[in-house]
Amino acid sequence: MASSSGPVLVIGAGLLGASIGLGLQHLGVRVYVRDSSPTTEAVAQDIGAGQSVRAVHAAGQTLADPALVVVAAPPDVVSELVVEALSDFPNAVVIDIASVKSAILDDVAAAGADLSRYVGTHPMAGREKSGPVAARGELFTSMPWVICPTETTSARALTTAKNLAVDLGATVTVLDAAEHDETVALISHLPQVMSSLLASRLQDTPLHHLSLSGQGLRDTTRIAGSDPALWVQILSANARPIVESLYEVRTDLDRLIATLENPTAGGARLDIAQLMAEGNSGQARIPGKHGGAPKAFATLTVAVDDTPGTIARLLTEIGEAGINLEDMRLEHSPGQPVGLAVVSVDPNRRDELVDALNERNWKVVQ
Repeated sequence: MASSSGPVLVIGAGLLGASIGLGLQHLGVRVYVRDSSPTTEAVAQDIGAGQSVRAVHAAGQTLADPALVVVAAPPDVVSELVVEALSDFPNAVVIDIASVKSAILDDVAAAGADLSRYVGTHPMAGREKSGPVAARGELFTSMPWVICPTETTSARALTTAKNLAVDLGATVTVLDAAEHDETVALISHLPQVMSSLLASRLQDTPLHHLSLSGQGLRDTTRIAGSDPALWVQILSANARPIVESLYEVRTDLDRLIATLENPTAGGARLDIAQLMAEGNSGQARIPGKHGGAPKAFATLTVAVDDTPGTIARLLTEIGEAGINLEDMRLEHSPGQPVGLAVVSVDPNRRDELVDALNERNWKVVQ
């Protein structure tokens, strides 16, 4: 049973907005969807994310006053839409779900809007696809949802924001806007910048050179395929925290460059080892799939044929062995007949899984 009260008006029917609508509708909460694009709004209605505001008006019906307005629009128009919603719906709580918070809060405050009914939030979820056709009602399940109240946020508004996140299966974290922006600058925005910078080095690389690339290059450039227009808005809105992180990266790069310019100098190899070890240490602190404290898993590598159903059969047979799969990544070069599945499991059960896979004629290579 949902804790959120309807109707809920979702402004912006893209991936996140439509996913919120789908999740709430599944719980029986009445949802309206509104988008600047009539087509996007119609598609959101067609997939069950809510009733189109245009369709309501076209039918000569009246839009019921929403209890909650969710602004799920691009960052550069969020402030304006929040202020507009606070004015148009004086009894509603208004939240936004943009990935930057301080700039939006400053704009809403400068407009003299009622900050007691406004809460900035950020669901840390998404997909590589966009638009309402990519929406999923379970998109937020077990994902972090950051809520950024201010001193003027009312108890009702804060509870409403928390209820929405919990109803959609998310894990709530409360931060102030500045701390949120500093955090996402490091864990989200900086990785995007680094991935894009690396991928940009590949523009003039001969294709026969790129054909030699392995999974490492694919992993580190995967998010470089993100929407440039959206990232112009995000990086501009959160520039200062990102710049602070980039200063630190620049210091490390300058250190590495100076070392590699004379790699046989005294202490050079030690410095390289220290830089790599610092990376090991940072990577090890990233929580596993269940959140909380990081946990070390044991890995094994299984050779898999590039044929339909092979990965599904591997997953099924791991499950039949009664062993929980903590993580898996695939390493495969296009055109090659065999790939590698790197499987992560509880260290105490690694040998058991190796034996089980060998019995089922899988080739465990590591």
